[in-house]
Amino acid sequence: MYIDCNIGGIVSGSDEAGIAGLVAQAARAERIGFDGIWSTDVDRDPFLSLAIAAMTTTGVQLGTGVAVAFARNPMTTAIAANDLQEMSGGRFVLGLGTQIQAHIERRFSMPWSAPADRMCEYVHALRAIWQAWRTGERLDFRGVHYQHTLMTPMFTPTPHPYGDPKIVVSAVGPKMTQAAAQVADGLLVHGFTTRRYLSEVTLPAVTAVLHETSRTRTDFTVSYPGLIASGRTEQEMNHAIEAVRRQIAFYGSTPAYRHVLELHGWHDLHTELHRLSKAGDWATMSALIDDEVLDTFAVVGEPAEIGPQVISRFSGLVDRFTLLTPYPLAEEAAAAIVSGMRS
Repeated sequence: MYIDCNIGGIVSGSDEAGIAGLVAQAARAERIGFDGIWSTDVDRDPFLSLAIAAMTTTGVQLGTGVAVAFARNPMTTAIAANDLQEMSGGRFVLGLGTQIQAHIERRFSMPWSAPADRMCEYVHALRAIWQAWRTGERLDFRGVHYQHTLMTPMFTPTPHPYGDPKIVVSAVGPKMTQAAAQVADGLLVHGFTTRRYLSEVTLPAVTAVLHETSRTRTDFTVSYPGLIASGRTEQEMNHAIEAVRRQIAFYGSTPAYRHVLELHGWHDLHTELHRLSKAGDWATMSALIDDEVLDTFAVVGEPAEIGPQVISRFSGLVDRFTLLTPYPLAEEAAAAIVSGMRS
């Protein structure tokens, strides 16, 4: 199992704030021994973060986890991904996600429709663009949602020897999971996922589609950003646990993710979390995440305990595991977790 982190997920000092801090964070992640670094599309551009990481690191895999596909068109994404593949020497993985309708329409002012079908077409468009650049063939992609039929020499990138980036798609529900298995090289499981949901819902859906397309699980990478609550002291542990409770409450309030709670018989929890989120009562929401829910969605323990727990819970289910820590995790704690997973 490969071990990854999110850039910004390893503790940084006050002198490492802002864009400049990403340089130190990327170097630290490689020094600790992580196999990969993912960047999120939250409050920074995910491609810019990885461009910085590409210049700072030499061996770790670099991926967007995720870039919001529908906030961009396939051509702009194809260009950014191609640049990062060249800049990193072939270490880049393009992770794509849909976001939800309200954000696409109201935050990005972009169209929303049939997200699974649109994502499939988006991936096909990316590959058609890259193929046109690589082979010199005429670009003639005509889909329902995207049409790319113009590419002149001036706008064609100079060829590089690293090939096209791998594409992985983020999914929670069955339709998007099936779409990922149909068109992508891998699946980015959403952080609001449990071992049971993985084994009973996600992976059976992936396996069925791979069988239909004459592929096997060895042809497809499943990456999982799992919530971790850990710290070296009682104070750090309490802070981590509360931060993870807030994250679970936030995810649990989102209607698109309610299926995970329903599988565990927690439909009423989603209903109440959603109601409280509409009222802006975030403090009460966190209090609803009891220890049973916490332990179901997160791996909780001292740093030396986390690695063995992760391996026990997810070995055989996922190929890559990302430490998802919605709080600053100390370098020593991260190193202990990585060491525990290695051993």
